[in-house]
Amino acid sequence: MIDIGANLTDKSFNDDLDAVLSRARRNNVEHIIVTGTDLAVSEQARHLARSKPGYLSYTAGIHPHHADEAPDGWTDQLIEIADGAVAIGETGLDYFRNFSSRDGQRRIFRSHLELAQRLDMPLFIHDRDSGTDLFELLSEFDGLRGVVHCFTGTEEQLKQYLELGYYIGVTGWICDERRGLPLRDAVRLIPDERILIETDAPYLLPRTIRPRPRSRRNEPANLRYVAETTASARGQSVEELEQITVENSRRLFGL
Repeated sequence: MIDIGANLTDKSFNDDLDAVLSRARRNNVEHIIVTGTDLAVSEQARHLARSKPGYLSYTAGIHPHHADEAPDGWTDQLIEIADGAVAIGETGLDYFRNFSSRDGQRRIFRSHLELAQRLDMPLFIHDRDSGTDLFELLSEFDGLRGVVHCFTGTEEQLKQYLELGYYIGVTGWICDERRGLPLRDAVRLIPDERILIETDAPYLLPRTIRPRPRSRRNEPANLRYVAETTASARGQSVEELEQITVENSRRLFGL
C-alpha cells in the first residue's frame, strides 16, 4: 500500500518517528508521501523525505488555513522547496474552519494552480465545504492533474471532480460509523483508475480499529483499516484495492 498523505512532521511524531515507520513497513505500507502545509512545514517535509530516500516523498504548498499568512514572495520560495517534491499542495479551500479569509484562500489557491501548471506537477487538494468555488477554480485551468484528498463531499461534487480528471483520496473518515456512511456509498462511484487511499495522520484515526488504541494519534500503519473498509464498500477484495491504489499512486505522483 501507499499512504499518499501523512503529516509526519507533526510534533506528535517527534519522539518515535522511526518506530512509526517500522510499524508502517510491517503493515505493508511500501511508501509514504509527507504533506507540506506551509513554507516551513514543506521545508521540513523535504528534509524528512531526503533522510529516508525511497520510502518517503513529500509535497510542498500552503494549506488554506495558512493562506492569509503567506509572505511576500512566497511563490519563489515554494518553487525552490518543490524541487524534488511529488506534488504542489496541500492547497485548496476550507470554508468550514475559515481560519483564513475566503478571498485570501481563493487567491492563494489560484496561485498554486498556476504553479502546478507552470511546473507540470500534480496537485494535492484540500476541499471542505467550499460549495462550487473550488470546482469553478479548477475548471479555469486545462491540463492539470491531482488528487482531491480526504474527500468528504457530496456525490455531486465527486462526479464533478471525476469529470475534470482528478483522483479521489479516501481516509479513515470512511471508517466512522457516525459520519462516514455517505462516503461508503459514494466510493462505489469512483472508477478503479481514480481511487487513492491515505491516513492523513496524525488525524482521522480509523474507528474500526479493534481493540481501540489508547492514543488518538493516527499513523501510516493504520492504512490497512482504510483499505479494508473501502474495499468492502466497493465490493472488492482488500488485495485488489491495494494493487489498484498502488498503481494509481505511482502513476499520479511518478513514484
